[in-house]
Amino acid sequence: MFFEELERLKENSLLRVIKDRGAAVRPGRILIDGIEYINFSSNDYLGFAFNASIIENAKNAMDRYGFSAGASRLLCGGTKLHNELEKIVADFKGTEAALVFNSGYTANISAIPAIAGEGDVIFSDELNHASIIDGCRLSRAKKVIYRHKDAGHLLELIKKENGKKKIVITDTVFSMDGDIAPLKEIYSICCQYNAILYIDDAHGTGVLGSGKGALAHFRIKPDSRIIQMGTFSKALGSYGAFLAADRNFIQWLINTARGFIYSTALPACIIAASIEALKILQKRPDIVERLWQNRERLISGINGLGFETFDSETPIIPLKTGDIKTTIKIADILKQNRIYAPAIRPPTVKIPRIRFTVTRAHTEEDIDILINTLSRI
Repeated sequence: MFFEELERLKENSLLRVIKDRGAAVRPGRILIDGIEYINFSSNDYLGFAFNASIIENAKNAMDRYGFSAGASRLLCGGTKLHNELEKIVADFKGTEAALVFNSGYTANISAIPAIAGEGDVIFSDELNHASIIDGCRLSRAKKVIYRHKDAGHLLELIKKENGKKKIVITDTVFSMDGDIAPLKEIYSICCQYNAILYIDDAHGTGVLGSGKGALAHFRIKPDSRIIQMGTFSKALGSYGAFLAADRNFIQWLINTARGFIYSTALPACIIAASIEALKILQKRPDIVERLWQNRERLISGINGLGFETFDSETPIIPLKTGDIKTTIKIADILKQNRIYAPAIRPPTVKIPRIRFTVTRAHTEEDIDILINTLSRI
């Protein structure tokens, strides 16, 4: 039935295939088909996925609680660890309460329809993540798209629209471009027009604001207007996601968020891993500093070679490469040199690119190998 469509994807170099990795080797590396590569495609920004203390806490929780949760949170599938994690997250993010979800995708497609309904208006950045787009679609609110990071355009649009509620939604760090939303300007507009601000801080948590995220980066104090979504699966090296906001909103999610109500709870061992990751991050701010030192080394080297890196401001560094075939060719050359950084193509992005993500786990030698390889392309 789908043969012709698959052939069309193949002809346009857009066919995607799954390539699974081998057993874990060490931070900053990946094993594919028995070959070890320097991994510049991981969102394990702090190298926590291999942290011995995090792994030990997960093992201990599995011994104590078993593996599967066996039920949703509302049917006692959670544990005391789930509640503990939510308290730690709320304290970490400076909010009254928090709620754990099974993934960032689930959090967005559950929370956005819970916030916005018929008669409301959502204002969404044009480059927001697919999970935000899908969450907006699932809501019955009117969707208005503003130009990427353009606070002036957002202001024009928000002045024109009338709705029972106005909700502005944006990624904080855009995962394919590595740039940061102008949250100060956006927050100011939300205050002026009594709008809710919903931020997806998946790539900001553990990276910006000494690890606390985008609000800390911009020195914005959390209040009842702001809803923060974040993930444990990136910089924190675990799995799952959370919503952090005022107590009433979290209680509303418990009663209305379909992805929370109708999902089996995350296993206790995953929750234990997230707890330990947050504790380490709060004790060791130098971990985040090392990440940014590596970022500066890589971006300086790439820019020094004359490559364009869009408007990257974070450890996500996209390389402008030209057309799709050229992008694939560059990815192949990198792979031949034991560097894993696959081509990113439409429909994920409009403009093809190689997206490098540098982590704390990379050594100076790793970064120099990448720069030297790029210098020969």
